[in-house]
Amino acid sequence: MQIQLDRGGLEALTPEWTGDRDGNGRPLVSDSVIDRLRGISTEQAWKPMKQAGYLRQFVGDWCQTRPGQHLIGRAVTAQYVPHRPDFDAVVLHYARARGWAADGVVKQNWWAIEALVPGDVMVVDMFGKIEQGTFIGDNLATALASRAGGGGAVIDGGIRDETGIAELESTNVFHRGAHPTGIADVTMAGLNVPVRVGGVTVLPGDIVIGTPTGVIFVPPHLAEPVARHSEDTRLRDAFGKSRLAERVYTSAQIDIGTWDAEIQADFEAWRLDHR
Repeated sequence: MQIQLDRGGLEALTPEWTGDRDGNGRPLVSDSVIDRLRGISTEQAWKPMKQAGYLRQFVGDWCQTRPGQHLIGRAVTAQYVPHRPDFDAVVLHYARARGWAADGVVKQNWWAIEALVPGDVMVVDMFGKIEQGTFIGDNLATALASRAGGGGAVIDGGIRDETGIAELESTNVFHRGAHPTGIADVTMAGLNVPVRVGGVTVLPGDIVIGTPTGVIFVPPHLAEPVARHSEDTRLRDAFGKSRLAERVYTSAQIDIGTWDAEIQADFEAWRLDHR
């Protein structure tokens, strides 16, 4: 029985990542790359991932506790399944044997929060359950914000105490809906394991980017290429808009997929002063 993958398991799960890992083997994309991704749009992240063959990385139609506030960080994943007595008993035994209990009480949403470190985003597969699928309330959300250094969560399920959670200014929680009930009739099946959020498979260490559009999950080994593409795209957009505003070129010339030699040369010269 293994609720949480060991280092060897996580390394085997993410073989294309060759950089740093945490003590459990989870990929650790550098803070510098994450900083380069701040403010990126989901559209800017989409193209390089599509070119790399990753076509199912975006999930839309979320509720947000801080609408419009961007979210970014490394994924810590948690998977829940509907309660089944015999399986739940095995999980509780596993948890108590590892000291994952407070005063003898096992709280299966608390385990996941305790796994967070600064720069993390909690990603929860609650199979879309809202009533009694409320992964956090305002107390656990406060603990989450403290451990993750702000950040937030993506919960394919529910939350409670939404008003209280919204008061956490640095924290945005993407969720499927709010409900006054507490979490019940579910069992944690895995921590830092592959999970499903909507139509996306999310792995531990993925870079989670939440925007007003939705949430996109970037595999660790693609984080730097996505950052590079985003930086180039933002520069090209700024150049194109400035030249359109100046009426140097027409929209047909700028909107074309590949600029002609004259415009490309103009852009290369302009870019030297606008990095």
